[in-house]
Amino acid sequence: MDLICKDKDEAEVWFIGLKALISRGRQRKWRTESRSDGIPSEANSPRTYTQRSSPLNSPFGSGDSLQKDGGDQLRLHSPYESPPKNGLDKAFSDVILYAVPPKGFFPSDSASGSVHSLSSGGSDSVHGPMKGMGMDAFRVSSSSAVSSSSQGSGHDDGDALGDVFIWGEGIGDGVLGGGPHRVGNCFGAKMDSLLPKALDSAVVLDVQNMACGGCHAALVTKQGEIFSWGEESGGRLGHGVESDVLLPKLVDALSHTNIELVACGEYHTCAVTLSGDLYTWGDGHFGILGHGNEVSHWVPKRVNGPLEGIHVSSISCGPWHTAVVTSAGQLFTFGDGTFGVLGHGDRRSVLKPREVESLKGLRTVRAACGVWHTAAVVEVMVGNSSSSNCSSGKLFTWGDGDKGRLGHGDKQTKLVPTCVAALVEPNFCRVACGHSLTIALTTSGHVYTMGSPVYGQLGNPQADGKLPARVEGKLKSFVEEIACGAYHVAVLTSRTEVYTWGKGANGRLGHGDTDDRNCPSLVEALKDKQVKSIACGTNFTAAICLHKWVSGVDQSMCSGCRLPFNFKRKRHNCYNCGLLFCNSCSSKKSLKASMAPNPNKPYRVCDNCFGKLKKTIETDASSQSSVSKEEA
Repeated sequence: MDLICKDKDEAEVWFIGLKALISRGRQRKWRTESRSDGIPSEANSPRTYTQRSSPLNSPFGSGDSLQKDGGDQLRLHSPYESPPKNGLDKAFSDVILYAVPPKGFFPSDSASGSVHSLSSGGSDSVHGPMKGMGMDAFRVSSSSAVSSSSQGSGHDDGDALGDVFIWGEGIGDGVLGGGPHRVGNCFGAKMDSLLPKALDSAVVLDVQNMACGGCHAALVTKQGEIFSWGEESGGRLGHGVESDVLLPKLVDALSHTNIELVACGEYHTCAVTLSGDLYTWGDGHFGILGHGNEVSHWVPKRVNGPLEGIHVSSISCGPWHTAVVTSAGQLFTFGDGTFGVLGHGDRRSVLKPREVESLKGLRTVRAACGVWHTAAVVEVMVGNSSSSNCSSGKLFTWGDGDKGRLGHGDKQTKLVPTCVAALVEPNFCRVACGHSLTIALTTSGHVYTMGSPVYGQLGNPQADGKLPARVEGKLKSFVEEIACGAYHVAVLTSRTEVYTWGKGANGRLGHGDTDDRNCPSLVEALKDKQVKSIACGTNFTAAICLHKWVSGVDQSMCSGCRLPFNFKRKRHNCYNCGLLFCNSCSSKKSLKASMAPNPNKPYRVCDNCFGKLKKTIETDASSQSSVSKEEA
């Protein structure tokens, strides 16, 4: 029992359960086929066993399925549910849940493809049969976290946490990296980070998506909360105070709203709720906030007017203008109209969201804002006859045509969206804009660039920028996502690899140096990470990586004291960071652990996380106390 159980109480539970099972029928034993005489056959099917043991049904399971609006919580079928009322029932439930399935329990065909093993003691693979696993590989005690593969094995992203890695300007000792110095104000400190570094935070944030601006950033969690941090200017952080924020901080004004998307400009920030409402805040010059005036807002404010009752599906921010795409395919723009970037046929500024007339009747899929130009992917009907008509995503650009950034083969300014004639064949799905660059992604995973060849930002040494060119080189894999800074590009492939190119100053490319790259280069520091999404700020870059659960196979020593695990020094996962610790280094319990089934109950955490959580709880308590005093 010492080999199986972490403590005396658990050993007693196992002993009672095994004794009860033996007394119920000594003649019954596990068979080598895919059913057991001791348990109903449906409980032994691979599907049922997976539902019981898979991380997908654990408290660390799909965040997408959880209620974001504070309504009825989804009941989680896991080892961490309320225990049975009496010891015998608990024993039976533990034995049924944790018992090793018989040899041959899972057939060698695809039926085993959806099975995840549990820690501690075995890393899981959802492709291929499960071999050589002992009892410990299928056991999860109430003090252990679930192990889940993050090596691209194909399971749903919902069963893993999203961690953020960030690099480039200001990520070293700058405010964005948690340091005290503002960009441009300090020359002695190590301001930049040349390699990806984990974003520091008071708690482990389960990040769903992220956006980067000039010197600030924002992220949205799977729970629908929005956090922002960086250098404050004009209210772009949304915290209502004129002070820099060193670590991701919850935007309190939206704490009771389910946020789904976020976008950052140089001086303002936008967020879209799950119900499709748009909120904006920051510098209000030229009407970039869409509230009908040029007033700056230090806390988020909902955009009404023309967008009232319209569901927003995506948002893009330039330094001085904003583009909004609705779920019905409408494109609205507002802000500074210089060079005709708003697409309304003139150069006038617009203080409220205004639909782009020339695209009415067409479905806009995505839009992107550069500094003085805008681009959009628009569905256009193609085909010679009505019977063969189908839609295809075409690239439209408008605004300042200098440097060839519009892809039309000239430098002419376009006051209305104009289809890029050189790219009528490909079917586009995504687009991004830099300062003098436009980058577009096709449904077949190919990347095209147009604009100035400065710093090698086109990603093709042979491209002169006069016409769009396809990016190739080392970029052999299917590209799933693109992002663009002022003069650099990052792409994410289907193999969860990140490639960057363009201007290398400040380490924004993540290669450990400040050299420019004129063709795609793999970010080696992220090779062992399962990257889910990427984002670019003006001079920095970020990636969301799925959190790798640590199992006994992955780690043989305590993450705290570094002493090896053995029969007496048991493994315990921290409910906040997921790493493995011995009992001495994880003896404390805390509320609000990020991976706890119930954040309002205390769960085991490591000493480091305990300190972080304690500070967070104290900060929350003091802020609530201040609010109460103000209300009184």
